[in-house]
Amino acid sequence: MLINGHKAQRVHIACGSTDMRNHIDGLAMIIKYQFNLDPFSCELFAFCNKDRNKLKILVWDHNGFWLYYKRLEKGYFKWPKPTDSCKCKTFTMRQFNWLLDGLDPFQPNSHTEVLQRQIL
Repeated sequence: MLINGHKAQRVHIACGSTDMRNHIDGLAMIIKYQFNLDPFSCELFAFCNKDRNKLKILVWDHNGFWLYYKRLEKGYFKWPKPTDSCKCKTFTMRQFNWLLDGLDPFQPNSHTEVLQRQIL
């Protein structure tokens, strides 16, 4: 997923639901104070509502934040639930794209990346 020229390597997912009334400042505060992460890191931070059909993505651009919003018209996201020890999970862009497509981001049967690239 390429968001406004950003090629983020990681996406930090807020497990469970987030109040979608939060905008840039509120989400940045969650990132900084609840997850102990840097909202200015140019990585993606994703939040989902309790019905799992709306999400927001916050990302820093060199002079300001971008806030992306998506609402599913049908279906829901397979969003991770919070645990006592984990309120934020880090996904690869590949896993995040699976999640956006309605798939399990931890699919055990996906193809693994081929690192030895050659033409026979």
